[in-house]
Amino acid sequence: MLRVAVIGSGPSGCYTAQGLVQQDPAVHVDVLDRLPCPYGLVRYGVAPDHEKIKSLQNNLRAVLEHERVRFLGGVQIGGPSGLPVARLLELYHAVVYCVGAATDRHLGIPGERLPGSWSATEFVSWYSAHPDAVDDGYVRDVRSAVVIGVGNVAVDVTRMLARGAAELNPTDMPEAALAALAASRVREIHMVGRRGPSQARFTTKELRELGALPDAGVVVDPRELALDPAYGDPAELPAAQRRNVEVLRGWAAAPAEGRARRIRLRFFLRPVELLPVDGRVGAVRFERTVPDGHGGVTGTGRYEDVEAQLVLRSVGYRGVPLEGLPFDAATGTVPHQQGRVLRDGAVARGEYVAGWIKRGPTGVIGTNRPCAKETVTSLLADAPVLAGRPVPEDTVAALRAEGVEPVGWAGWRAIERAEAELGASLGRGVVKLPDWDSLRAAAAAAAPTS
Repeated sequence: MLRVAVIGSGPSGCYTAQGLVQQDPAVHVDVLDRLPCPYGLVRYGVAPDHEKIKSLQNNLRAVLEHERVRFLGGVQIGGPSGLPVARLLELYHAVVYCVGAATDRHLGIPGERLPGSWSATEFVSWYSAHPDAVDDGYVRDVRSAVVIGVGNVAVDVTRMLARGAAELNPTDMPEAALAALAASRVREIHMVGRRGPSQARFTTKELRELGALPDAGVVVDPRELALDPAYGDPAELPAAQRRNVEVLRGWAAAPAEGRARRIRLRFFLRPVELLPVDGRVGAVRFERTVPDGHGGVTGTGRYEDVEAQLVLRSVGYRGVPLEGLPFDAATGTVPHQQGRVLRDGAVARGEYVAGWIKRGPTGVIGTNRPCAKETVTSLLADAPVLAGRPVPEDTVAALRAEGVEPVGWAGWRAIERAEAELGASLGRGVVKLPDWDSLRAAAAAAAPTS
């Protein structure tokens, strides 16, 4: 029997566990997560109004309910209060780290840390009920918001700022976030990219959703679009970028009017400074850019200030080091060879990586499947050597001896029931529990983990 710990219960962790138990009947997997809830960014990163994508939880559930897979939530690895990596390696024959990319990239410009300036990651965590999220009055007294970035996360937060109460009520958004967004006075939302429309990272499906909002109209400046050399004749663009340009051309020709909110899609503007008003962000100063002929842009020395009481930067995720694990600060990843962790250039026996911490924050959810497959192949090739080392029969008892009380699958199901009951009491569907205390209290109602 081979006992494997997978650290992280998001898509990469679940696909890794699935590959292991499907390919080797002698493998038993514990999927450990810092949170008492599984599914990672599918639970805490997918927008509440994207029910189809969120339904992927059902596929991940099937993995975690496999007879040789066990979910153990509430287990912190590393850090001052967590289980040391060295001790974890004593409890399992192999460990696969699937810890994602937990932080965001910064702009590196003056004023970035002013009150009212946030990462899109923080904003998403708030309206997705992540227990670490802080309610800092994101939309309080906000009339105009700027979202810096033109990827799918930027589209998500723009869309959530533009939705009305009737559209948000059916989601699983926590009650406090729903009330705040429903009462929001945001009327202008600027989504801004430093390059042109043909280089934007959003998908056409996500982009089109902005034009389908009942209370928001999309405005695009045809003069900005025309700065893109590919805009006039997009025929040579890849299909995805060509479709994006076609959608934008339609909005530029017929802007929506008479809506409560306006979404302004801006291009060829590079943020250079966040300007304060009364001690918090009041505007963003942008420099106009133009194509440099090599796929990038160059500044023109011409500037424009855009009013904003809320600024959300959405310029990419970044991995963070896990104490006890090697880390390449330049790439934000763990050094590896086909998924095998490298320590000082040599393969570390029994340690593996998968997902964003392995390859960087690239791709879509499905990209994690081939990534996990490569790691599983490497691990199972090493299995004859790994299985020769003795490990504890009762891992949960060993964790408890370390002062860790895992939340098992029964605890997670109790959280699900509590969220369904909360939603029913509010006249809504399922409503997420938004904080550690309520999650722990709900999980405690279940039978002890075995």
